[in-house]
Amino acid sequence: MTDVLLVTGMSGAGRSTVSSALDDLGWFIIDNLPVELIVRVSGLVSAGGNFGLGVAFIVGRSGREEPAELMAMERELRAMHPSVKMLFLDAPDDVLISRYEGTRRRHPHPGATLAESIANERASLQPVRQSADLVIDTGSITPHQLRARIVETYTESGGQAMRVSLVSFGFSHGLPRDVDIVLDCRFLPNPHWIDNLRPLTGLDEPVSSYVLSQEPAQHFVSDVVSMLRWQIPAFEAEGKSYLSIAIGCTGGRHRSVAIAEELRRLLEIQTPVFHRDILR
Repeated sequence: MTDVLLVTGMSGAGRSTVSSALDDLGWFIIDNLPVELIVRVSGLVSAGGNFGLGVAFIVGRSGREEPAELMAMERELRAMHPSVKMLFLDAPDDVLISRYEGTRRRHPHPGATLAESIANERASLQPVRQSADLVIDTGSITPHQLRARIVETYTESGGQAMRVSLVSFGFSHGLPRDVDIVLDCRFLPNPHWIDNLRPLTGLDEPVSSYVLSQEPAQHFVSDVVSMLRWQIPAFEAEGKSYLSIAIGCTGGRHRSVAIAEELRRLLEIQTPVFHRDILR
């Protein structure tokens, strides 16, 4: 069965980047099709054909779509395609303002100011955001990192009822806004204060061994694995499509990276870890 993905969200939040990333992965992209035609076109998908990993509809780029129409279309699509998922792209208002000011593009939603246009769009899209299977906040990540998130999430089609992903990050660079569970490993000794470990990352064996050989780290990993081994099936039983687990340390380069990679190994999670701040 062909997967169907709806990609929507705030204007300026990264639809173009997501569209090109999905295209590179082998998804069949249909961009800016009027909402009233999406269900009709999706009927052709049900009839069969070679659509690669799936069909992705990039929705709302023109800004003329009414949220009620989007919601009605989504319900009809879900009735036709059990595998349909919706991705919502978001970013803080100040980030969106900066992006629009940088490109000098006109915002598709009416408003006396750019800030008012963004506020109007955010209010109107709130029901759509709440209905999404996955929300990605692009405010604190680069286009390259957004592409990496898309590759991790949408490389494979079908198979898993729920996709589980791990994110490492640094608290000093802000909390990820689009994760379900946040774990804090700042209580562990920091390799940053060891001269020969500071230039390395948690992907390097000396740092990984230093972090994981400590009893508190072993206790922490054991407890987290024990918790997630029953929580993941419970989330899946509730019908959740995506579960994102974030592990944070101070800078996001050493402890959180090593811990996240160890959790991935022990939990046999198929998707690579997204190391948000490893290059900072």
